[in-house]
Amino acid sequence: MCMGRCLVGLTFCTCYLAFYLTNKYVLSVLKFTYPTLFQGWQTLIGGLLLHVSWKLGWAEISSSSRSDVLTWLPASVLFVGMIYAGSRALSKLAIPVFLTLHNVAEVIICGHQKCFQKEKTSPAKICSVLFLLAAAGCLPFNDSQYDPDGYFWAVIHLFCVGAYKILQKSQKPNTLSDIDQQYLNYIFSVVLLAFASHPTGKHHFVCLFYIAYSMQCALTPVITLRNIFGFFGFFLMFSTVKLKSLMAPGQCAAWIFFAKVITAGLSILLFDMILTSATVGCLLLGGLGEALLVFSERKGV
Repeated sequence: MCMGRCLVGLTFCTCYLAFYLTNKYVLSVLKFTYPTLFQGWQTLIGGLLLHVSWKLGWAEISSSSRSDVLTWLPASVLFVGMIYAGSRALSKLAIPVFLTLHNVAEVIICGHQKCFQKEKTSPAKICSVLFLLAAAGCLPFNDSQYDPDGYFWAVIHLFCVGAYKILQKSQKPNTLSDIDQQYLNYIFSVVLLAFASHPTGKHHFVCLFYIAYSMQCALTPVITLRNIFGFFGFFLMFSTVKLKSLMAPGQCAAWIFFAKVITAGLSILLFDMILTSATVGCLLLGGLGEALLVFSERKGV
């Protein structure tokens, strides 16, 4: 049983690493910065893979009532905002910086639990929240590759993530499973992003992008990586659901933290990032904050 859990955890880390590195490469190196089409294509692939998995009996998708779908609709809207803003932010920011800002979503969740649900907050969690806020707040002033547009979209992303998790936790038990929620997210994302791509004129720019890359004989890698990214996104979602079903919240948090550390570390070696002592200090402070959050989750406080 322990070996099986470790295998699931390692699979999750591998998918997490592949997802972010591939995403960063397509957005930053290949300069494919068309979020409506990029994310729309990924969610389409994810939805099709999930549907096929359901038909093959590998995943269970229950028939949701209209009221359940309508209740989950605000969360699906936040999901679209989360992936769209995240894509825009990641195209401008280094992965360690993006993940440090992403972690501030936990501050929003903790604040909601403290203010609206009147939950008791442990000293460890309070310290983690303060460290996460301090790290994210100091980063813009110490980031030698500071990009205001990237930070702007990162803030929108973290607010969407925080609100999404709050809505997810507020769902009534046994209403929608994690797979059901993700299936609805995929369907809504494909529809909304497909409609959004035409008014914004992104389809026109993508055609020009394809023509330019075709002239350089580089179209095939772009399409291949885009499709691979869709597969990685699906497998990351699937492994996350499996991780949550097999492990306690504290163990899940530990594996997620481990995956983030590996991803951030390797990204520094693979992508250009200027590290100063102040930047490293902010990143380490954010890491310490998340480590304390994992500790508080494992202790159940």
